[in-house]
Amino acid sequence: TQRTYVETVARFARYFDRSPERLGPEHIRAYQVYLATERGLATSSLLVAVAALRFLYRVTLQKRWPFPGERPEAPITRSAVQLACRIASRRARLAKVVSPHSLRHAFAVHLLEAGTDLRTIQLLLGHRSLQTTSRYLRVATTKVCSTTSPLDLLPRPAAERTQPVD
Repeated sequence: TQRTYVETVARFARYFDRSPERLGPEHIRAYQVYLATERGLATSSLLVAVAALRFLYRVTLQKRWPFPGERPEAPITRSAVQLACRIASRRARLAKVVSPHSLRHAFAVHLLEAGTDLRTIQLLLGHRSLQTTSRYLRVATTKVCSTTSPLDLLPRPAAERTQPVD
């Protein structure tokens, strides 16, 4: 565990080319996104990386670990999510407050645009029916325009050549 944690922290520092002491919560989030999307780490590997960074900041550097919830070992509460949305809206100076529902909608749309099938999205959102899930999804124009028609995949007949008549 110690070796894994040290290696994880070293990779984290190399990724940003800075000491972890000079990095903050936004760097941790960006690194997690990088590990999940670009490196394609499994959930178990992501959890190890988060544990290593949590240990680094809480124990080694004695800094507050940036979790929006009160208790990191427990699931985040609805009120913590709502508070985080209000704070984010204020910081971004948004006229309309970001809601947990809008985050859920964005989550579903991003999954769809990334190629996730509707059934998987249904399960992740906890819906009983696909009809409920489909209400969340506004398919982006780029996704619709880039979709290949099955008819385009059919073989096309060779064009006939006409010979000039003498």
